[in-house]
Amino acid sequence: MSAEPLTVSEQIGQYYDAVPYASHPFPQTAIEHLEVLAALFGLEPPPPARARVLELGCASGGNLIPMAARHPQSQMLGVDLSSVQIGAGQQLLAHVHVPNAQLRTLSITDIDADLGQFDYILCHGVYSWVPPDVQAAILRVCSQNLAPQGVAYVSYNVYPGWKAREIVRDAMILRGGPRDAPDEKLSYARGMLEFLDQSARPDSVLKKTLEETLPIVRRSHTSYLLHEFLEPCNAPCYFKEFVARAGEQGLAYLCDAEPSTMFVQNYGEKVREPLLRECGGSQIMMEQYLDFLVNRTFRQSLLVHQARQGEIRYRLDRDRLRQLHYAGVFATRDGSPITIDAREQSCTALRNHTLTLRLPVHKAVALELERRYPATMEVGALVAAVSARVGEPQAAVEGVVLGMLEEMLILGAVRVRRQPLVVATEVSAAPLASHLARQAPGVDVAAGPDAAVCNQWHELVALTALERALLPRLDGAHDHAQLLDHVLAEVRAGRLRFFKDQQPLTDDAAVQAIAREQVGVALQQLRRKGLLIA
Repeated sequence: MSAEPLTVSEQIGQYYDAVPYASHPFPQTAIEHLEVLAALFGLEPPPPARARVLELGCASGGNLIPMAARHPQSQMLGVDLSSVQIGAGQQLLAHVHVPNAQLRTLSITDIDADLGQFDYILCHGVYSWVPPDVQAAILRVCSQNLAPQGVAYVSYNVYPGWKAREIVRDAMILRGGPRDAPDEKLSYARGMLEFLDQSARPDSVLKKTLEETLPIVRRSHTSYLLHEFLEPCNAPCYFKEFVARAGEQGLAYLCDAEPSTMFVQNYGEKVREPLLRECGGSQIMMEQYLDFLVNRTFRQSLLVHQARQGEIRYRLDRDRLRQLHYAGVFATRDGSPITIDAREQSCTALRNHTLTLRLPVHKAVALELERRYPATMEVGALVAAVSARVGEPQAAVEGVVLGMLEEMLILGAVRVRRQPLVVATEVSAAPLASHLARQAPGVDVAAGPDAAVCNQWHELVALTALERALLPRLDGAHDHAQLLDHVLAEVRAGRLRFFKDQQPLTDDAAVQAIAREQVGVALQQLRRKGLLIA
């Protein structure tokens, strides 16, 4: 007897077994980030410290486990259809001590009310890549299993931007799809695009589409390309369609995970007034119009129960802004120091935004946030520090400080949290990193040429060889002298080398001198990368 044909879901499960998706932290899904966005727009979300969190399509836990490590009193469950990926994640959990995280092989369609309710439900990189019955199950779970005050996050591909990319996907599948081995599929698919790029008419729609998409195909990781362009399902939709589907499950749209995309003033005066008139106060219509305007390809939507829709406030409120904690970076374009005077200075901020600092108060805000980064500052402390720098009363500077923070928040040039970030503001005598960062697989210099770990901002940050040598020893029990001794031992063992003029140093005195200097630099860099905790 012939075997029963596989369902689409079973095919997808096997595909992810054969080609595991890169499993790492996604900052936009961090529950601390979702918490502050909900609060920013008028809601009272559950505190992350003791939250119950469910991740749908968790891969091997690279996104969920760091959150669980930051919040040991929380309870986190990740489910995925791929037993291979869940097995890899369970091996990681056996290696690191994060007992409040669990990973389970489970189809989203099999989840029911018995699984319980969760304060945060995360579903990144799944919705568009599964068949319609699983898409419906995702939204059902986001409603049925979401606590009354909870927040769900779902990412998905959207039109109109994906209409052009579908041409590229169809061409890649035409040549690469019939191949059996994943690497062979991708090789043939890439070859198809190179052929089309060389052959398409310069003025054609195809040529323009390839010019936009080929750089992505050429620089992206193999697993991303195989899942984005060559797996069985990829079903984009319009934003309004997604919101309507969510509404059928009793869910309401709250905001985007990148809130700067929502503020119409970021798109220029020619866009702002016509859109405000056209959309009549509807954030849904505004978002859909903006999707057409910027040809958006991808969305990350936060959803809540419809019963909370009346509480949502999109106009920013100064009282809510006062309750947040802020972090930012500021570097002058010409490399000169920021000076507390009336001279205009152009600065580069987060996400490469350019800001012009005109007032002494603005410059004092920049200096204070830059000095403490990646740590956050609450508004009261920031106002007091700015007041001391400019020599004016706190009451006189508070409004200017809040105005600047609001402008940077709208622009996306500042980071926010509802609670202080647990990160060091200076390198201590015995530096401390989180146990998860110290124990992360691949940190050991012998594990391979590259390594990256999750920081306190839920970002994946790359490490130098020296930082990798130091990180496992940053347990709060080793002082700088002991750390230097460890580094010198690694040099003597041949696992670490220092260079001068592109030549490895061999003289013992020279090695000790440069090691002492570079250990201090590396510790400062680890702090700046958000890996040292207070």
